[in-house]
Amino acid sequence: MGCVGSSQSKDDGELKQIRKPKPWKHPQPITKTQLMQLRDEFWDTAPHYGGRKEIWDALRAAVEADLSLAQAIVDSAGVIVQSSDMTVCYDERGAKYELPKYVLSEPTNLIPDN
Repeated sequence: MGCVGSSQSKDDGELKQIRKPKPWKHPQPITKTQLMQLRDEFWDTAPHYGGRKEIWDALRAAVEADLSLAQAIVDSAGVIVQSSDMTVCYDERGAKYELPKYVLSEPTNLIPDN
């Protein structure tokens, strides 16, 4: 049996509710195809910069899910969300995971593909 105090609680400041990121603007207008290419490149290379692959996989799944499922994914993976928009997260070992805004939401200057 576990102790009542053994699990993380929202009061200890370690777990934050995930929210949608604030609107942002890409330096230049960008198409959906270009945005998807940027995202794919980020997710393909992110594990090479440190952290654990399973945490990167959980973060990707959370980013691509709706908010309630995203919360469940990060909680079950043991991800500590420092910024509620998920731009900065940590794993249980203290490794830092930084997510750029372009993987978290679409920019306000997204243009249609030709």
